Amino acid sequence: MTHSKTLMALAIALGGLLAQPALAQTSTVAAVAAAPAGLYQALGEKPGITRLMDDFVNRLVQDPRIGSHFKDVKPAALKESLTDQICQLSGGPCKYEGADMKSAHADMDINKGHFNALVEVLQSAMDAQGIPFAQQNRLLALLAPMHRDVITIR
Repeated sequence: MTHSKTLMALAIALGGLLAQPALAQTSTVAAVAAAPAGLYQALGEKPGITRLMDDFVNRLVQDPRIGSHFKDVKPAALKESLTDQICQLSGGPCKYEGADMKSAHADMDINKGHFNALVEVLQSAMDAQGIPFAQQNRLLALLAPMHRDVITIR
């Protein structure tokens, strides 16, 4: 893939998004850097982020490499949680109330391969939604710090 470094950063970041929102809530979002100016608008605001997360989750649950991680997850709840998380992270008015990434992924046995697969799926969803590469990079950079709490198998 031509964007391998960007994808790796995203995979690391978005692995945290595999979590079910029912776990203890802490401020995962607060620990992430401030949103770049205009990112929320560039992603299409809440309607655009909702479309992206719908596409992403639909692809994710069907992916043979990582779909099994989602067998007990309700796709609609995951889409809603991810929409709120990305909306807030990108500077939008939403409030993410899901689990912190460390506790959410503690028992999920996530390795770098799983994480990379997730990034590839997100990249495909962003491409399909017409999100420009520069905006994809901005989102990935914002999500990247989460990888420390997501990958549980080193």
